[in-house]
Amino acid sequence: MQKISKSWWVLTLLSLGVIIPFMAPYFMFDPAQSRVPITSTTVQYPLLVSHIMTAFLALITGFLQFIDRIRIKHPRLHRLLGRVYVYSVFISGTLSLAIVYYAENYTKAIAFLVLALFWLYTCWKGYRTAVKKEYEEHRKWMIRSFGFTLVAVSGRLVVPVLLLLYYLLNGFSLPHGREAMIEEVLNVNIWVALMLNVAIVEWGILKSGKRRSARITD
Repeated sequence: MQKISKSWWVLTLLSLGVIIPFMAPYFMFDPAQSRVPITSTTVQYPLLVSHIMTAFLALITGFLQFIDRIRIKHPRLHRLLGRVYVYSVFISGTLSLAIVYYAENYTKAIAFLVLALFWLYTCWKGYRTAVKKEYEEHRKWMIRSFGFTLVAVSGRLVVPVLLLLYYLLNGFSLPHGREAMIEEVLNVNIWVALMLNVAIVEWGILKSGKRRSARITD
């Protein structure tokens, strides 16, 4: 348990270290500082900022949801944080469905659309299983939901790996230049993060289920 706790805090700090610098320009509420192209300052930019802020709230409350000290010793706080997480995901996920319309690339737009739909669905399933008091299923669905929340982190962490892979696959050269390489990588990084997170989450759930079965049989 101690090792898991330490790993969890490392993941928390790593995620904050990745996300906060990305969010920083949006605290200025200046469309000119946006990291993505803005074509509408009256619609797209407010939607984007709202999506980012609520997604960040989902990230923070999501991490707190999995701390045993809170979940076991302070169940009311756990439920309150759970409600904030669910509301944050529903708001942020719904906003992202609108933001997809403004995506400058089809591949990237479909990646964000798929991510938003799975994010909303897994969170809804997590909420419904909690209401039905199906706590084991609730745990699994909330793990899946938080795995999609963390795509915002892993999507940025895989970028250096994808850049290196692009360089290697092109014979240690940049046939279309540096900007083209970065553009191509940023068009697929969400897909890679999606697949990576789903694989890790489902492996973790399967491994946890086997451990539980082994304890029961023992």
